[in-house]
Amino acid sequence: MTRTAFFPGTFDPVTNGHVDLLRQALALADRVVVAIGINPGKSPMFSLAERQSMIAGMIRTLGKRDAARVTAVAFEGLAVDAARKAGATLIVRGLRDAKDFDYEMQMAAMNATLAPELSTVFLPASPSTRHITATLVRQIAGAGGDVSPFVPAAVAKAIAAHRSR
Repeated sequence: MTRTAFFPGTFDPVTNGHVDLLRQALALADRVVVAIGINPGKSPMFSLAERQSMIAGMIRTLGKRDAARVTAVAFEGLAVDAARKAGATLIVRGLRDAKDFDYEMQMAAMNATLAPELSTVFLPASPSTRHITATLVRQIAGAGGDVSPFVPAAVAKAIAAHRSR
């Protein structure tokens, strides 16, 4: 049986923290579905197409063998519904600190009630990426700062191009 992990997020933009979690998820599952959440109530920095392109770039950095085990999808609505549709048995969530833990435990409990067949797996952020959030990256970028320490090179270029529009 193939073990499929569902890795949801907005990925606005993709960060080195996302890459770290994807690598960890690949160590646990045969297949990982990177799921780009579309929330009509939010105004992302990047369009869905741009985020899909960034994720495709992230997947390419994994090497041929691991990249073949990753797919990307967009979803609206509940993550558990999208995870079911993807054939997942695991939902992967990253933890940076105690604040994340409290929020993610609540979310995992809600998801377990809605979809008891899905297990939530918490992955700790590596020390080198623990401080990175997409929100902070957007704030630094918006202020004209250098985001290259926090995102893959292709994403840094996309952010620079976005700023010059």
